[in-house]
Amino acid sequence: MNKVIINSEKAPKPVGPYNHAVKVGDLLFVSGQIPFDQSTETLVTTGIEDETKQVMKNLEAILSEANMTFENVVKTTIFLTDMNDFTTVNEIYGSYFNAETAPARECIQVVKLPRNVNVEISMIATK
Repeated sequence: MNKVIINSEKAPKPVGPYNHAVKVGDLLFVSGQIPFDQSTETLVTTGIEDETKQVMKNLEAILSEANMTFENVVKTTIFLTDMNDFTTVNEIYGSYFNAETAPARECIQVVKLPRNVNVEISMIATK
């Protein structure tokens, strides 16, 4: 197995025993991202819109580091602490994808996320 570790200086530094992404063959497995702004080293807590935009920015940085774009994404998982935020998150998330080639996805409500954020998103991409 040829496992390549991918980390981006533009995404939040991992705070545990994990990496931003692992590439195996043509598949890229991207760890869940929360709304932490690495450039200011602060957690974005100004509402679900800003949080979701920051999460997508972090994911974009990791995809870019792997020479991929959102067009390469084949599967995502969205974790929300409040399913009432679904419409807002879905609108922002959807703006990063072409509707005809959008990835498979699930959205799950959870009790709590790291650092008490409201949204976390993970991805699988392929070349």
